[in-house]
Amino acid sequence: MKDRFRARGRNKPSLEVNYVRFADDFIVTARSKELLENQIRPFIEQFMNERGLRLSAEKTRITHIDEGFDFLGQNVRKYNGKLIIKPSKKNVKAHLTQIRDIIRTNPTAKAGTLVMQLNPIIRGWANYHCHACSKNIFTYTDNATYKALWHWAKRRHPDKGVRWVQKKYFKTVGQRHWVFSGIIQDREGKTKVVRLLPAAYTPIRRHVKIQAKANPYDPQWEMYFEERVKGKMRENLQGKKMLLNLWKSQEGRCSLCGQLITQDTGWHVHHRTWRSKGGVDERSNLEMVHPTCHRQIHNQRLSVAEPCPARGI
Repeated sequence: MKDRFRARGRNKPSLEVNYVRFADDFIVTARSKELLENQIRPFIEQFMNERGLRLSAEKTRITHIDEGFDFLGQNVRKYNGKLIIKPSKKNVKAHLTQIRDIIRTNPTAKAGTLVMQLNPIIRGWANYHCHACSKNIFTYTDNATYKALWHWAKRRHPDKGVRWVQKKYFKTVGQRHWVFSGIIQDREGKTKVVRLLPAAYTPIRRHVKIQAKANPYDPQWEMYFEERVKGKMRENLQGKKMLLNLWKSQEGRCSLCGQLITQDTGWHVHHRTWRSKGGVDERSNLEMVHPTCHRQIHNQRLSVAEPCPARGI
């Protein structure tokens, strides 16, 4: 398509044909419906037929951006000229169906067990859509989940009043009311209170689009990609304040080799003075290093020249 529908010559208007693919799903955008129907779709069908493939009749359609379309579980549509991407209705329905099926098929399960089954599903679904305009959808799914759990709780105790059911299963935590809670036992046999995770508490983080001309193999873009890696690491460590401050104080680099510490490389927290020799778990005695560098420090008895600051950035 790049070769065939690319504008040739200065005075020829651009056809504005764009192609986006993820696995076996793809979308093609163009400036007009006629161009898509008369030229692009026949061209794609011919290309696929030569390889023994064909377009799915159920999934393939030509539509205007003002009407929107679903792609990878999200709806892409312009409202009064403004592009809004949010979870698609079909995706929301499938998510709630999964939640309700778990609740329905566990009529006699303990509340804590039910929470432990639901939380990973809610967390994974919310994290997938946290880069889109999903806040209202998250609130809607939380309300639907609460209603399903309320019916589940009342069915378990048909002879009890609603106040008794509320007191047993729905607690008040800080400023939050009606929080579905339960008790489980951890691996050590100790009881632990677990609470249902609200999807609406997942923060919305806008995806920062990578610059089209950025080349990871070009040395002049090295600093640009390092900054993107730092941003991702900052989000991954946001809930671990000490690790985040430690990582910031080292400017995201290993104390030994000076290379970036990322989610892919992994990290270890090293005690300058070993705990077996009286070292403490304080910032001034800690540093973040790569796993391989950590092994070198211990095997070769290496040390880092400058100590980590007592307070982070």
